Amino acid sequence: MMDDAFQPRVHDWVVTCFGEEIAMDAAERNRRFLEEALELVQSLGMTQASVHELVDYVFSRPRGDAAQEAGGVMVTLASLCATHGMDMAGEADKELTRIEVPDVIAKIRTKHAGKPKV
Repeated sequence: MMDDAFQPRVHDWVVTCFGEEIAMDAAERNRRFLEEALELVQSLGMTQASVHELVDYVFSRPRGDAAQEAGGVMVTLASLCATHGMDMAGEADKELTRIEVPDVIAKIRTKHAGKPKV
């Protein structure tokens, strides 16, 4: 189950997988978060056109407070998971356990090397 140790455990994994420089690269963390969020909504049937429309809407508004927006992400993710019958904390723990395996880390490093750095 996801608890207070989850975030440090994830950070330690990112450092192990990619090194301190990439782990602390704010732009890289932004890209990877957005990529995962997009993959989630894509897997739930959201269209590319809807994503583009939403991007235009969000970027037409003033920037929010990052800490408050992080809280909003967690609240809406919990709501999304509840709506779709997923256990958010259980799935998070299951995924972290899956990716901590050395063979998976190697595959992730290879995949990461080909990702856009925009």
